[in-house]
Amino acid sequence: MSSSDPSRALGARNTLFCVAISAALTACALGPNFHSPAPPATEHYTQGEQPQATTDAPGTAGAVQTFVADRDIPADWWALFQSEPLDGLVRQSLRDSPTIDSAKAALRSAQENYFAERGSLLLPKADGTFSGTRQKTPGAAFGAPELGSSIFTLVSATVNVSYRLDIFGASRRQLEALQSQSDYQRWQLEAANLSLTGNVVTTAINVASLRAQIAAVQDIVASERDQLNVVQRQFAAGGASRSDVLSQSTQLAQTEATLPALEKALAQAQHRLAVLSGKTPDTNTPEFDLEHFSLPTELPVSVPAKLLRQRPDVQAAEALLHQATANVGVATANLFPQVNLTGAIGSEALSAGSLFTGGTGSWSVGASLTQPIFHGGELIHKRRGALADLDNAAAQYRQTVLAAMEDVADTLRALEADARNLRAEAAAEDLAGKSLEITKKQFAAGGVSHVQLLIAERQYSQARQNRVLAEAARYADSAALYQALGGGWWNRKDQEEKVTKQ
Repeated sequence: MSSSDPSRALGARNTLFCVAISAALTACALGPNFHSPAPPATEHYTQGEQPQATTDAPGTAGAVQTFVADRDIPADWWALFQSEPLDGLVRQSLRDSPTIDSAKAALRSAQENYFAERGSLLLPKADGTFSGTRQKTPGAAFGAPELGSSIFTLVSATVNVSYRLDIFGASRRQLEALQSQSDYQRWQLEAANLSLTGNVVTTAINVASLRAQIAAVQDIVASERDQLNVVQRQFAAGGASRSDVLSQSTQLAQTEATLPALEKALAQAQHRLAVLSGKTPDTNTPEFDLEHFSLPTELPVSVPAKLLRQRPDVQAAEALLHQATANVGVATANLFPQVNLTGAIGSEALSAGSLFTGGTGSWSVGASLTQPIFHGGELIHKRRGALADLDNAAAQYRQTVLAAMEDVADTLRALEADARNLRAEAAAEDLAGKSLEITKKQFAAGGVSHVQLLIAERQYSQARQNRVLAEAARYADSAALYQALGGGWWNRKDQEEKVTKQ
């Protein structure tokens, strides 16, 4: 049988292909293998003992809140505030926000890049070529000038196949790094979801707080205006001085002067809500009121080990750490030989109609090994750089973990302090209101000076606004705790479907 027998060529190619697959499957992947870092060796967030419940206070925002260890978080945690307008706005924001659309697009891009490289690195590449040339060759080229020149056309059709054996795992480490980048973008999407929902909830609470503060100031302005009328009548009757009238007018003007700043802040918060929901700032948003929110009375507290799996930012930092680990493997594998297999099969003829006829077949099989010998230190320093990147990613991961635990610790202490603060502010408002009523009566009877009346008015005005701020802080910090614990993304329906498919 001749060496050009097609069956022998096919057998050689099959043998070579089997050897390549066997080598690739049994090859090792150089560099460190990634393992998720161990969680911090603690089960606590704060220094000292954390109370099991908060104190109570008057009003709808004064309910006792208990801390329940390892309580799961619903995916729609904002619904615990029992506000239909808030629930609708959050869902609209998740659906229409450009920030979420951008994060989704970044995730799709990372996934497609991974799929593209996976096919390129793990599977053989095959390309078909077709060429035709018109050529004149002199007889002198063959040592026979007397033959003159010959003109002919050469047509060829060829399929070229190439494959890189992944003996040292460079391809697999590259794919591992690309998969980690895809994971990172997935966690960035979850972080964007969590950030958006948290911003919508806290901004809505801020809107309600500002509306309550404006209402309080308007009530105080009306009261001070009535009191000014009383002083003016007393002045007309000779029972008050011109100074008393001016002092009361000044007090009224100063109180009215606080309104524009509050109204500006309210307008800006409403603009912010519209933009968060993916709308233009001139779009109307719900008119939130503090009394229409319900304070969650049972608050979850996840243990630190569980927190790290729940926080999207921690998971994103872990994905970057995984990517840096894989890149060390890539840089290490690049120091070792690379083996490439090539093959081609085709036909060459003097005309296109003669292709693939007897005697026109051609084939080739080849292999090459490339061993880096001298690159001016490039490969060594790239590996050292990859190791430095790994150290950097590990430090960034530790910092992200510490920041996540700090968020929870700060919020737990804030919730405890918020309850005590609201109780004190509610008591201060009650006392200031009673003091103001008594002072008004005493002033009308001439028992106290106008200065004492002004002091009582200022105290009540400040106490009422402080109470509103204390109520808003309880709502806002309750939302902050759900956000600090990860927001319950793992309980979303789409996440449940992913787990079921896996």
